[in-house]
Amino acid sequence: MCLNHKAIIMIYKRCIYAALVICLGMTTNMNSQTQKVMQTKTISEDQQDVLNAIESMTQSFNSKDIDGVMSSYQTGALVIFEPETRVTDFKVLKEMFLGAFSINPKFEYPKGHEVFINGDTATHIAPWTMTGTAPDGTIIKQSGLSMANLKKQKNGKWLLTFDNPHGSFLMNK
Repeated sequence: MCLNHKAIIMIYKRCIYAALVICLGMTTNMNSQTQKVMQTKTISEDQQDVLNAIESMTQSFNSKDIDGVMSSYQTGALVIFEPETRVTDFKVLKEMFLGAFSINPKFEYPKGHEVFINGDTATHIAPWTMTGTAPDGTIIKQSGLSMANLKKQKNGKWLLTFDNPHGSFLMNK
């Protein structure tokens, strides 16, 4: 084989390689566009009902409406107020929420929500931010990952059965 022929084959291989890289880049770009579209897809009625239940609880919490907060939970619900600290007693749960109201907390979900439904059970996942003010005037800012399970009641209402606002705890250990 002559040198020119080897050079032509080398150029040909580079062209094929460049075409493959371009195609791979286009495929990756198309996949990332598809993922963006999937994030804005229409949600089911049950998913919307779960989001409404979460938003209702959050609004009740932000406005210090203890009855609204407590009506968001199924009797015996498990709440993780602090990492590795479980609360299931409804009376203790109420006392802890009332204590939390003392810092005037405001919760938001700036990055959105994920809701997965399986029959009459739902899982809600959402990053959150909280701002509040301590009694001495110190500004408090926290963030985390909320992981919650809800159960659809016979009347169609979704109630929290598990609420862990510290879902990212192990990742930060």
